[in-house]
Amino acid sequence: MAVYDYKAINKATGKNTKGVIDAEGASQARQKLRDQGLFPTDITESKTLSRGGKGNDGPKSGGGRVSTRDLSMLTRQFGVLLRAGMPLVDSLAAMQEQTSKPRLQAAIYDIRDNVNGGMTLGDALGKHPRLFNNLYVNMVRAGEVSGTLEEVLFRLADMQEHQSKLKAQLTSSLAYPVFMGFFAIAVVIFLMTFIVPRITDIFAKQGAELPRPTEILIATSGFLRAYWWLITAAIFGAITLWRWWISRPQGRLKWDRMKLRFPLYGSLHLKLVCARFARTMGTMLQSGLTMLPALEVVNSVLENSYFKEHMDEVKAGVRRGRDLAQPMRETGLFPSMMIHMVELGQKSGEIEDMLIKVADTYDEDVRLTIEAIVALIEPVIIIVMGIFVGFLVVSILLPILNMSQNIN
Repeated sequence: MAVYDYKAINKATGKNTKGVIDAEGASQARQKLRDQGLFPTDITESKTLSRGGKGNDGPKSGGGRVSTRDLSMLTRQFGVLLRAGMPLVDSLAAMQEQTSKPRLQAAIYDIRDNVNGGMTLGDALGKHPRLFNNLYVNMVRAGEVSGTLEEVLFRLADMQEHQSKLKAQLTSSLAYPVFMGFFAIAVVIFLMTFIVPRITDIFAKQGAELPRPTEILIATSGFLRAYWWLITAAIFGAITLWRWWISRPQGRLKWDRMKLRFPLYGSLHLKLVCARFARTMGTMLQSGLTMLPALEVVNSVLENSYFKEHMDEVKAGVRRGRDLAQPMRETGLFPSMMIHMVELGQKSGEIEDMLIKVADTYDEDVRLTIEAIVALIEPVIIIVMGIFVGFLVVSILLPILNMSQNIN
């Protein structure tokens, strides 16, 4: 069965619409569209959604980037359709028609085809790891087993929306100081390589002794103009070497451990990792997974390899029958507040809700801390630029004053 991209006119509303439809041929595709109340204006076989365009790693056509927000909207709509009583395969067909992302259309088509062939939804999602990570797949599997697939989908959508919202807040907070920083660097480079040399050439032709600030300014400008290529090569070389180092397992492990020890950034990074750990763990337990499988999934979604290494100790402790808080404390990585909250949740039997509260607390703490840092960075950049401009003005004015005194 082939897949066709179509453009059509809705007979009821008169509006143009487009999407994909599967059929044995173009004539059958047109008939299907007419049965749906659509008048086809253009039908072409889809190369993106054809059998040759799919693979175990997801769509390879590169049909647009799929954001976390796109997945959260898709997941919530999927849950709404299932809660309304629509069968699974029909819900997937409706989702395929609703989404405008070619990559998602290709993936949903393949998922629907596999589910139609008898595969579980979780296993079908697992064939597209570039779109649906281990957390997503395992939560769906747990929902299928427990019969709470709709609730699981809503929890997944909530978690993805929270992550997307937090990321957008952090990006918007950092955008202005980052722009100011790059703009300041560009202005400094422009002044030192184009403006300053033209002014200082006048002083050099006079042959008079120059003040120390002016000599420093001329030497710096000359170095930048003569060795700009060496500076650029050194920067790119350092970045390339660093990327090669962290691509190796040992280098990545050392780098992730170093990140936790950086002043200020280390505590922020620790809170972000702990928040991801707590939210993922709490959501998995709410979805019906037991402790050990949930820890396996959490270990796969953590982005710090140093934490992952110590997660084996936590899993080993839980496997021996110990409470979660005890092996967490022995790793020496988790904050004491988080451990106390986990202990309280275990004693009260509400560890899932307690973990979600821990994640909310750390996410809010990170957001407020970054806002405070950003508020501090902006005046620092202005002060640094003021110092540079002041030095530039003094370096230029001093020899002018000296020349005017000699003329007098």
